[in-house]
Amino acid sequence: MNQPEQFYHSQIKKYQSHLKIASRKLGFSSLLRLLVFLAIVISIYNFWGNLQLLVPIALAGVVLFVLLISRHTDLKYDRDKYRELIRINHLELQVLRGDFQELPEGKEFDTPQHPFSHDIDLYGKGSFFQYLNRSALSQGQKKLADLIGSNDIENIPQKQESIRELAEKADWRQQFSAIAGLIKTQSDSQGVLAWFQKYKPFVPALMKWIPWVFSLISLVAIAAFFRDILTGMQLLAWFLLGLGITGIYLKRINQLSLGVSQVQETFHQYHQLLSLIESTSFHSEILKNKKSLIRQEKQKSSAIIKQFSKAIDALDQRNNMIFGVLGNGFLLWDLRQSLKLEIWIKNYGHKVRDWFEVIEFMDAYNSLGNFAFNHPSYSYPILEEHTPVFKAKNLAHPLLNAANRVANDMDIGSEQFFIITGANMAGKSTFLRTVSLAIVMANTGLPVCAENALYRPIKLITSMRTTDSLTDDESYFFSELKRLKFIVEAIQMETYFIILDEILKGTNSTDKAIGSRKFLEKLVSSRSTGIIATHDLSLCEVATELDQVKNYYFDAEIRNDELFFDYRFKKGICQNMNASFLLKKMQIVD
Repeated sequence: MNQPEQFYHSQIKKYQSHLKIASRKLGFSSLLRLLVFLAIVISIYNFWGNLQLLVPIALAGVVLFVLLISRHTDLKYDRDKYRELIRINHLELQVLRGDFQELPEGKEFDTPQHPFSHDIDLYGKGSFFQYLNRSALSQGQKKLADLIGSNDIENIPQKQESIRELAEKADWRQQFSAIAGLIKTQSDSQGVLAWFQKYKPFVPALMKWIPWVFSLISLVAIAAFFRDILTGMQLLAWFLLGLGITGIYLKRINQLSLGVSQVQETFHQYHQLLSLIESTSFHSEILKNKKSLIRQEKQKSSAIIKQFSKAIDALDQRNNMIFGVLGNGFLLWDLRQSLKLEIWIKNYGHKVRDWFEVIEFMDAYNSLGNFAFNHPSYSYPILEEHTPVFKAKNLAHPLLNAANRVANDMDIGSEQFFIITGANMAGKSTFLRTVSLAIVMANTGLPVCAENALYRPIKLITSMRTTDSLTDDESYFFSELKRLKFIVEAIQMETYFIILDEILKGTNSTDKAIGSRKFLEKLVSSRSTGIIATHDLSLCEVATELDQVKNYYFDAEIRNDELFFDYRFKKGICQNMNASFLLKKMQIVD
């Protein structure tokens, strides 16, 4: 059992124990709430008609019941968090076994116009994103998709440092993911931000002190009633006045209540996520810079968001019929809480975007740290100015089964081009995707699936999976030409690592040979670096004329009328093709 597996099994055992305790506490809390409710009902029945006893008993009972509801909610949250932590660890064990199909695919992030994502299965079913992604927030997933698809080659050492640090904080990452995973909102963070921008305050400034004065008078009136100074009708009149004042603003209060109810869960969880970030010391530059965005001079950001969350909870008490009626009649409760929310929005609404950005960034980077933790044998590419563009020992694709995959050494220098020939199914396309993904991972700061690697940062661009378009009335060949034109225009602006798989497939063999050769010569003259896979052996002749071009191949052997592949990357030109053999073997031709 390796280190990640041991860790996940121990986590499951620990949180199962916590879950049993939390479940017992929750059961007792449910029983206690029921007993208090029955006590309130019995008291009201017994003292009906005696307002001097009924009112204080009812008020005390409601307050106690509300406190028990709050406590019960906290206990339920603890139970749900332990369940989520157990689920997280079971999922990691499942993924380590190669089963990750239940994770989000990220298909919405895939675009054929992207420099490489569509060609290398970066997003979609069975993709690297699906394997990598553990982001619990929708915007965190989007951030992760942007990170791996950005083609950003800046600050790679700093990215590696951040991922290394998060890989070591496995407990912290799981706590963060569990809290984020419990967020069930009606709108994402962008919707919350839009709501803040559009909100128009309505509570008059006078309401900053009127509810307090009104509440004080209410307490005096209630005391006077019990001392027989005020009659029941006079107290009722005062109570109805309170309801009337609240009723003037009832429509706007309802709108506010509906709006904050849609963001309530987000703020309840986000203040805990911010608290986790604030209470953790980070040493890597990127994580420290992110943490600095949530630093406040006088009060922690998590405490400020918690204030808003509590104010939402307080306004939500209006949904308790008894408390809602009594609270507004005697305390102007809704107006008091509405003003608190509006003051908070005025003072801190402009800070929310930064807070959300940090939380969602950490959510995305958690996935990267989790990947590094799950693959302790992978290596972070060493970056040096005078290294080859990409040199790796025992490089393999991380989505292939570790027990069966064949690793290959790779060493390509600046401005070199490899032409790869080979039999069908011998491993050419897999190798192209392996190299492509390794570059993407290196640029993201991730460790790559290799024993060791040297890397000079370079952007990636590919043409491996061109399709025709019936919608645009566009032929396959024209689609491919557009893709090649896209590459040519890109390399005029920046340096790229170019990976091409069987270009100009949409034309005849003679035309293809001539066009492919001219296109390769153009790429070489642009001082680009890259790999071209082809079945056209005539293209290999370019290597005899241009020093920058090298020939490599994957081959197949026929043994006892069976086809065998070794999936080894070799120098030279492939001489063994297998199309005719396969046609006969599958009885397609004689």
